[in-house]
Amino acid sequence: MAVDRVRWGILATGGIAAAFTADLVDLPDAEVVAVASRTDASAKAFAERFGIPRAYGDWASLAEDADVDVVYVATPHSAHRAAAGMCLEAGRHVLCEKAFTLNSREAEELVALARRHDRFLMEAMWTYCNPLIRRLKALVEDGAVGEVRTVQADFGISGHLLPGARNGTLPPSHRLRDPAQGGGALLDLGVYPVSFAQLLLGEPSDVVARAVLSDEGIDLQTGAVLSFESGALASVHCSLTGGTPTAASVTGSEGRIDVPDGFFFADRFVLHRDGFDPEEFTADPAHGPRNSLKHEAAEVMRALRAGETESPLVPLDGTLAVMRTLDAIRDRIGVRYPSETN
Repeated sequence: MAVDRVRWGILATGGIAAAFTADLVDLPDAEVVAVASRTDASAKAFAERFGIPRAYGDWASLAEDADVDVVYVATPHSAHRAAAGMCLEAGRHVLCEKAFTLNSREAEELVALARRHDRFLMEAMWTYCNPLIRRLKALVEDGAVGEVRTVQADFGISGHLLPGARNGTLPPSHRLRDPAQGGGALLDLGVYPVSFAQLLLGEPSDVVARAVLSDEGIDLQTGAVLSFESGALASVHCSLTGGTPTAASVTGSEGRIDVPDGFFFADRFVLHRDGFDPEEFTADPAHGPRNSLKHEAAEVMRALRAGETESPLVPLDGTLAVMRTLDAIRDRIGVRYPSETN
């Protein structure tokens, strides 16, 4: 039986947009029909690169394109509210990159828009769609490690190795150091450890956090301890000042699960159960490379065909809960963005 193709629009032309589009064009039931950027030149170059038939030098034209079923929003997170909101208002479904927005207020506004217009909306939290992480979650829910006591996760990168770094450091003009663009480690990297913890434990009841801030007032590295009503604790860390193991672990009353490297796009984990030999779980090679974004795209298309307005894998209430935690961490470390000062 033939599979109906889902027509995608890509909003923005940066690195993550290119990575997502490269995976998307390999899916037989996906068709990329349009791309938009702030300039005609950028949109046309991206369209030529991926064989996309229509290129727009403004966001509104893409939002109004009735041939587009769903828009992937890949702008910096400071623009997510405006870009995703425009698309939802125009009747498009939306997959929006993480961090979902700058803050929970903006996230609530987007969710309200999607529900008012009966449109699909999902945060592009690819970790939640990863088959191996779904397996890990199922094991935890089935009691494989007993009652969860602690979750630990970190994500740190060496900022001086990033594109745009000069003389061994990120310049103040770089997106990750620009408060106006929601710069800092927390929203770009910390969203992953926080999301991992909340995938397993839900929303914390209390947050304690510390950070090292830049001269511009963004966080260069942040550590937080999240407390939960169950008595569990989560320790999360993110950094732009050095590469960390990007590892995660879940410890329970009867065992532990270790995700030893790159937990946010895991390709293996090890289950340690009291009284048993360690058991390793590895990704199915048929699912593609570990950095594949196809899983989240496939989940969006599955949901659209089923007539769903949100994904059970990445529920909107869960996204809102993560945004509230990120707000709480920023409150503790004293980071505010210019758009929040009014």
